[in-house]
Amino acid sequence: MIVRRVWPTRPTFDGSMHNYDAFRRELLRTLEMFAGDDEPRSSPSGVFPPINVTQDAERCYVRAELPGVVASELTISALRNRLSISGKREIAKEHERASYHRKERPEGTFNRTLALPMPVDADHIEARYADGILTLILPKAEDAKPRQIVVKT
Repeated sequence: MIVRRVWPTRPTFDGSMHNYDAFRRELLRTLEMFAGDDEPRSSPSGVFPPINVTQDAERCYVRAELPGVVASELTISALRNRLSISGKREIAKEHERASYHRKERPEGTFNRTLALPMPVDADHIEARYADGILTLILPKAEDAKPRQIVVKT
């Protein structure tokens, strides 16, 4: 029996971001094929915790998914436009003799630092943790808030 692998079609890449995602997916699929995986990987990019950052006129909001993390294990710090979230997540072992077939839930210590879209007032940050979601409310620094400029005639 002869097994023949077929080369994937090559997407055209004109340099635009529209085609970049298709190019990246095709490249990952090709690499997985040569690694011997018949099933495409469904795990995320490995960045933990996943974070959403939004803002309005007065505040910046950060929401991080941290399931399985105890609130007392979290350390949060902010300086100007930098935010750091670190902590530890432990996942209970099944039992001593169990071996993993697939392990996609990261455990251990983590540290995530990101640049915020503007400087924040670190003295007035609020943090809430409920149902595995960390919500940070970061007031914008006074010099980062929009100002109304009066035009004199």
